[in-house]
Formats: sequence, C-alpha cells, structure tokens
Amino acid sequence: MSRLLHRDTVPPVPAAELTAGSADGSRIHVELHGPEDAPAVVLAHGWTCNTRFWDAQIRDLAADHRVIAYDQRGHGLTPEPGPGGYSTNALADDLEAVLAATLAPGRRAVLAGHSMGGMTVMAAAARPGLREHAAAVLLCSTGSTRLAAEARVLPLRAGALRTRITTAVLGAKAPLGPVNPVSRKILKYATMGPGSAPDRVDACARIVHACPRRARVEWGHVLAELDLAAGVRELRVPTAVIAGTDDRLTPPVHARAIAAALPVGLGLTELAGIGHMTPVEAPEAVTAKIRELVTRYVATGAAAERKTATAEKEDVA
Repeated sequence: MSRLLHRDTVPPVPAAELTAGSADGSRIHVELHGPEDAPAVVLAHGWTCNTRFWDAQIRDLAADHRVIAYDQRGHGLTPEPGPGGYSTNALADDLEAVLAATLAPGRRAVLAGHSMGGMTVMAAAARPGLREHAAAVLLCSTGSTRLAAEARVLPLRAGALRTRITTAVLGAKAPLGPVNPVSRKILKYATMGPGSAPDRVDACARIVHACPRRARVEWGHVLAELDLAAGVRELRVPTAVIAGTDDRLTPPVHARAIAAALPVGLGLTELAGIGHMTPVEAPEAVTAKIRELVTRYVATGAAAERKTATAEKEDVA
C-alpha cells in the first residue's frame, strides 16, 4: 500500500511550527518534525508544490531525524511576496532565513531540494548561511539553465518553436481548474512516469492545483529565464543528484550536466521509468539517499558533539 494514501486527510503532524523572516520582510512558513537534537534534514519543495509534497520523507525520517520543511514564498502557508519578490535571489534569501531560524550556529544538516527547491540550493550556493549549515546536498529532478529549451512536455521537435511555446506555458495565466480525471491525466503526462500509481498521481494533482495562480505564473516566468550554472560551480559541499529517466520537465540531460559540473559531486542516480516528481513517485529511493547522506556527513559529527557535551557536563559535575 502506498505511503501517500490519505495524505490530504492525515498529514504528518509537526512537532513545532515557526515563521522565518526573509531579507525583504517576507514571512516563510516552516514546519519542524522529529526530535530536536537528532541529525537535521532541510527539505525545499518545487514549483507549485508545498510541504505536503515531502510527506513520505517526513513520515520516515522524523522518527530519528530533525526534519525541517518549509513553504516557498507564495506556496502553501507562505504568503505571496510584494512587488519584485519573485527571483532566485529571493529563493536564496528565504533558504538562508530558514537555516538561521532553525539551526544553531555551526549546526549542519543535509539539504534536499526538488525541482525549484534544488534551484534554491544552487542559488544560495555561495551564501554564508548555506556554507555554514550544509553538510551535504541532494538535488532531485532539477536543472540549472535552459529549462524551456530542454523540456519535453510538448510533443514537438526540439527547437525555437518548442522553446517559445514552452516558455508561454510556464507563464500561462489560465486557471488549472478542479482535480478530475482529465486534469489528473494531464498532470501525469507532464510530470510523472507512465507507471505512477493512481493515488500518487492524485496526491500530486491536489498539491499542484492548490498552488495560488499568481505564484505559479510569477515563478513560471523566473524558471523560463533561469541561469544558475554559476551556482552549480559554487556548490562546494558533497552533493548527490537524483533524476527520473522519464522526466519531461527537467529531463536527465540537466542532472547529467549538474553532476559533471559539481565541485564535490557524489554521482547521479537515474531512476528508470520515473518522472519529475521523484520524492512522490519513488519515495523509498529518495529517502534512502537522504539517510545515506545523513549517515555519512551529519550523524557522525552529531554523535561526536553529543559525546563532547556529555563529557563536559561530567567534568563540571
């Protein structure tokens, strides 16, 4: 049985919630799950999604991790920003604000970003906040540049015409309408692999259709013009990449280019038959990779810190 059954009616219950203040005054909604002193994981969702996109990871990891998930600006419970509030710099500001609000100085975490969440991490690659707090990174189903040119959502030959139409689709103002068999079929074709389970398609459809139209449109414009190639080269922490072989939005050509350009790359995992929504379509694979990164780059350090703290208390006693 899928872990995502009933996700809309019984989402993971946060241990705590808070609001992080970003550089431009935007208020970012943050959820905290799991033990406060456990190894930390920060989850950044993608375009048109929200924290519910990570439900499978949160349910699994929160048993023995401090899981920090937040709504990107304009998504979920994070309000839409004011004029000029949609940019990759704003995404980086928000991530730094979340890290500062949830992690003590010097505390390190695994950062996992899906799609626009991965772009957020790349945008923040040179920021002091990321370099202080990121022990390792997982980039899921994302790209750094040429998104409209490489997308295969439209059944057209690659070229200027397909790029122009894809750019128009990314910024389309038409409402998505209700979730129904037709809209689920369209979303599955555009964003998921052909073998995706119906309940997982429905879960993704409900999340995407809940995104406010303005946020969808404004971020669509940003994505159409995206260029974060320099951010990839600045991401100087151990970084793993995951992509679905059937991803039409950010085809594997992006993941391969990112993996090849990373200063401290840990390799690329390509998931056969999986589309763009990897954390929902292949939750076990994504969660396992996060756990692997935590074990290798965070848990050992956290255990050493706890041992030192215990020794210091005993010395005082």
